[in-house]
Amino acid sequence: MTGRIHIDHFTTLDGVAQAPGGPDEDTDSDFRFGGWQAPLISDTDGTQISAGIEAMDALLLGRRTYDIFAGYWPHQLEGADSAIARKFDAIPKYVASRGRPQLDWRDSHLLDRDLAAELAALRDRHEEIHVIGSIDLSRTLVTQGLFDQLNLWVYPIVVGPGKRLFPDDGPPASLTLLAAEAASEKGAVLLRYGWAGSVPDVGDMSR
Repeated sequence: MTGRIHIDHFTTLDGVAQAPGGPDEDTDSDFRFGGWQAPLISDTDGTQISAGIEAMDALLLGRRTYDIFAGYWPHQLEGADSAIARKFDAIPKYVASRGRPQLDWRDSHLLDRDLAAELAALRDRHEEIHVIGSIDLSRTLVTQGLFDQLNLWVYPIVVGPGKRLFPDDGPPASLTLLAAEAASEKGAVLLRYGWAGSVPDVGDMSR
């Protein structure tokens, strides 16, 4: 079995992926638009997101996103979000961190510093591993080609400054568009990408 690694990201039209879920999710640099995604969600993207959650058998998270999830989802096992909460609670959670955090959420595991080797082991252990949010970790996976599919939900809103999956200072990477789908009756699109390698320099492209 060779498992696949999916990166799931929600971004604004100008590429901001910071704090889509709520106002207190990530206020770094005095970000003022936390929760920007909520008014733009519809049945279509809700169904797409739910299908991805149903298919996953492991979560791969950065430390900040893990802390956010661990502080919220274990307390949602009853109520409107209980299906998602039970799924996240039941599957293994793998955390990439430069430190040695205490991981109290059930079935949580800290990855070793050798990320490529750890991901190879996860592919042998699981069929479908999803990264949700985790901007810093996602940047690393994309720029090093350590993923199989980037699922990018792009919403028709522009917010200006904020954390981005593709920052101005790079590094560069090439992606291949696998599919483009309508994601929301409110104007969002879902773009699915695969890794295509590094970006050739101008001299190589002109030959």
